[in-house]
Amino acid sequence: MTTSTKTVAFLPLGKLPRTPASDLKKLGWRGMMNTLRSKGKLLVTNHDEPEAVIIPVAEYDALMQMVEQLEAQTESALDGLRRSFDERLSILQDRSATDRLQSTIRGRAKLGGKVKAGSGY
Repeated sequence: MTTSTKTVAFLPLGKLPRTPASDLKKLGWRGMMNTLRSKGKLLVTNHDEPEAVIIPVAEYDALMQMVEQLEAQTESALDGLRRSFDERLSILQDRSATDRLQSTIRGRAKLGGKVKAGSGY
């Protein structure tokens, strides 16, 4: 199996070339593969209902490569968020955080009509 670098074109099921499942019996596997080569993709139907899509191996490889890239991007983004979150939470480990929290709990809130929120509090 070789990985193709060509772009995979996605079509909605309704626009894919259709073939009934009975063609597999009638044409045999070789006939189905000839049809696949000529049409690129095949939507196999049973009683006019979609059952399966047959695609070439190169296209499957390209799809899997795209999935792996997206998973790697997602993991990278999550790692960045974890690091950022851990950095923000690390200030809670500081002794001054305990002192500030106790001071806030003991004191009366003097908001002066403003809500105090954000990274400064």
